[in-house]
Amino acid sequence: MPLVAHNDLPTFRRLQHEGQTILTPERAGHQDIRELHIGLLNMMPDSALAATERQFYRLVGESNPIAQFYMHPFTLDGLPHGDRARRHIGAYYDPYDKLRQDGLDALIITGANVTHPDLADEPFWGPLIEVLDWAMDNVTSVLCSCLATHAVLQFRYRQRRHRLPAKRWGVYPHRLLDQHHPLVNDVDTVFSVPHSRFNEVTRAQFDAAGLHVLVESEMAGVHLAVSEDRFRIVFFQGHPEYDTISLLKEYKREVGRFAQGDRADYPQFPDGYFRLREQAILEEYQQRMLRALDSGGAIPEFPEQLVAERIDNSWHDTAEAIVGNWIGLVYQVTNHNRRLPFMEGVDPRDPLDLGLPT
Repeated sequence: MPLVAHNDLPTFRRLQHEGQTILTPERAGHQDIRELHIGLLNMMPDSALAATERQFYRLVGESNPIAQFYMHPFTLDGLPHGDRARRHIGAYYDPYDKLRQDGLDALIITGANVTHPDLADEPFWGPLIEVLDWAMDNVTSVLCSCLATHAVLQFRYRQRRHRLPAKRWGVYPHRLLDQHHPLVNDVDTVFSVPHSRFNEVTRAQFDAAGLHVLVESEMAGVHLAVSEDRFRIVFFQGHPEYDTISLLKEYKREVGRFAQGDRADYPQFPDGYFRLREQAILEEYQQRMLRALDSGGAIPEFPEQLVAERIDNSWHDTAEAIVGNWIGLVYQVTNHNRRLPFMEGVDPRDPLDLGLPT
């Protein structure tokens, strides 16, 4: 269903160029279709700010419910941004106070870059808790991505994430554990999900918090879980929103850090991501780079285009289905006359009231 381009955010033009339906506010006003207003708390650094917008806008816009989607990006005070990102935020993002006043039907919270071992020491910690506390009283459902999942597990469920021995990044096979939950209705029982993180919350911790795990990987751990009230909070530990080349971009960035002397070791390939031909191309590039560094010569150009054209995407369709199911649940229980967290008389903790299987 269509996104409504209610401002001049460049993401709308990018998605329209990709073939996605984007409505002007004037055209949307002539259609008798219900609106859903979804907040996007974007805490990503400057390099990923616009890409993260685009990835979540795309997933929402491709979902199935008959609705017009108004996306409302916003961010938190205290997050560091350069001049260009600050101009982007000032031009296209909504003030949090205005969203509190106008209301939202659903909220997506992205990951963020961190600089402290304890998330409670991050500058966004207090403001993030404030947003979540407000959302739990005023928003139908909150979807947390990666770092946001770790933060909510820590301050709401007292489960602290653990540092992994090495970075977990790549595309991993996952298995559906509960085929009857409406969030994973009509989803394949086995599918892939990208991950990229140095920390994790374990299955034992999700269980200790009383959360319901829906999707898990033997290699990558828990990906998808929901709160005890079935879908008020949805937890992603992986990155199903990633573009096909997101991990390639990340690998290229780490190769560049090695070339600049910002990391001591040459990066390993993301697990399960590059095919043999692409690995051979990148291994040959590594040797050329090492020779250039040894001789003081010019660093060769990274073969991004040669590799990008042959990367498979084995996760997007499933991500689209799960986000579509999530929005469908939000659509069912949000009052269509006023943006309220739940329809009058509905108990969000009761699966029978929500029409969910017990």
